[in-house]
Amino acid sequence: MMNKKSTPPQAVTKENRLLAPLVRTYERFLKIRGQPREIALGFALGLFVGMTPFIGLHTVMAIPLAALLKWNKISAAVAVWFTNAATAPFIYSITYVVGARIAGINQVFSWKNVESLSAVYRLILHTPEMIWAMVIGGVILGFPLAVAGYYLAFYVVGRYQEKIRIKRKESKKLWSRKRKTGKRKRSVPSTVKEVLSTGNNNPSSHQEPP
Repeated sequence: MMNKKSTPPQAVTKENRLLAPLVRTYERFLKIRGQPREIALGFALGLFVGMTPFIGLHTVMAIPLAALLKWNKISAAVAVWFTNAATAPFIYSITYVVGARIAGINQVFSWKNVESLSAVYRLILHTPEMIWAMVIGGVILGFPLAVAGYYLAFYVVGRYQEKIRIKRKESKKLWSRKRKTGKRKRSVPSTVKEVLSTGNNNPSSHQEPP
């Protein structure tokens, strides 16, 4: 009998489909080669660039900057996807509101205008002031986000690499133990033969009792 509290198979399948890309991206991020500091710096740079209103050019901007600063280019390219088609309307609306208030720009944008990404594009193209406001808001909000992303990435990557190092050390120790055990097993028969041959060649062992 099925448990009443068990999750329906359809719901589990939908959740797996939604989480699978995130899990794969996270696993690939952990396997990026490099020092944790360089990976974390590249990740922070990608998050910061992703907060700018130049969606579609984030990767083109992040990779050369990471190469110039000698930070990890792959982690920077991964982090810019924090701003994507699903999150851009929400992120850009917040950056616009923050930037408009700080710069003293009259807001010509409201939450009702966030219907789709294309609507946001039209507003940006026809309102240059919005771009300026989003740049200001993106810099203000992107800096603390980048700092938080740096420490998070540094901790996660460093912990993962430390686990890999421990596993490699354990596997090397296990392999060396097996190798030593194999050598000992091979040396046992020769030792027995030596003992027997020594006993047969010893004249005292063949003397008759008085």
